[in-house]
Amino acid sequence: MRAAYYENTGPAREVLRVGELETPEPGPGEVRVRIRASGVNPSDVKSRRGGPGRVMAFPLIVPHSDGAGEIDKLGEGVEGGRLGERVWTWNAQFGRALGTAAEYVVLPEAQAVGLPEGTGFDIGACLGIPLLTAYRGVTLEGPAAGQTLLIAGGAGAVGHYAIQIAKRQGATVLTTVSSAEKAAHAEAAGADHVIDYKREDVAERVREITDGRGVDRVLEVDFAGNAALAPQVLAHRGTVVVYGSNEPEVTLPFLPYLYNDIAIRFYIVYRLDEAVRRACEAALHELLESGNLLHAIAARYPLAETVAAQEAVESGQVMGNVVVEIA
Repeated sequence: MRAAYYENTGPAREVLRVGELETPEPGPGEVRVRIRASGVNPSDVKSRRGGPGRVMAFPLIVPHSDGAGEIDKLGEGVEGGRLGERVWTWNAQFGRALGTAAEYVVLPEAQAVGLPEGTGFDIGACLGIPLLTAYRGVTLEGPAAGQTLLIAGGAGAVGHYAIQIAKRQGATVLTTVSSAEKAAHAEAAGADHVIDYKREDVAERVREITDGRGVDRVLEVDFAGNAALAPQVLAHRGTVVVYGSNEPEVTLPFLPYLYNDIAIRFYIVYRLDEAVRRACEAALHELLESGNLLHAIAARYPLAETVAAQEAVESGQVMGNVVVEIA
């Protein structure tokens, strides 16, 4: 099979290759998926780039955890009706050597989830990390109805989905962006208030919008960069829900967190409990079947240009998801 792979961590153009690898065969309880689209996420880029805490866990790695395609072969014990099923994948390369940047991937059958009719493979490649992270982040502290949320990075892949989910649940949504173009993108998703953190004082704008009260929750993509901001924008006993950080260590202003009784909740979609994941999968299925969820595919690349696809994500300039399409 054709696949993108690397045998050492480092810059994409130095370590990523596209070539022939052995086509995998499913074992007991596994399915093989003919991949049609592979989603590229920041975590994929960080793993390939390497750095503190990120080492090669396998001699050769095919990147990307998200993907979509059809089940073309079944392992022993898998119900025969799944053959030919359109599916999306999760955790394909988490703790595993072979991800979805390939013509085929083999997974435990639970990691190949039915894709609703009418949902394209390109959208399916955006579900495992971007949409699932957004849904879990918005709902981690319970339904968002009646709450006021500040979603950091509303023009990003996760933020764009999170705005829509929070609005569907009846929340008032504030979000931060870094340009007029990104502001328009976040507004199209339904944000009530968009704050350009490059031109505006975020804390001041939040206090103005909320009449000095602050927001109930913050959904945070860069905790290291915004840890000092959270106590300035959260209401008393508010919560900052964290799914990302651009630095491995975070410094907190202790007294503002203490005096405002602020809670911090961390989560990572790679390690959801089975029951939570199943509930999230069902909720995502409903969202997709509704047909009015906006999806932002920022760029598409063929498998041969996986290097460019990863570089696009690494640049931080794309608004939405990057997909590698596999013929």
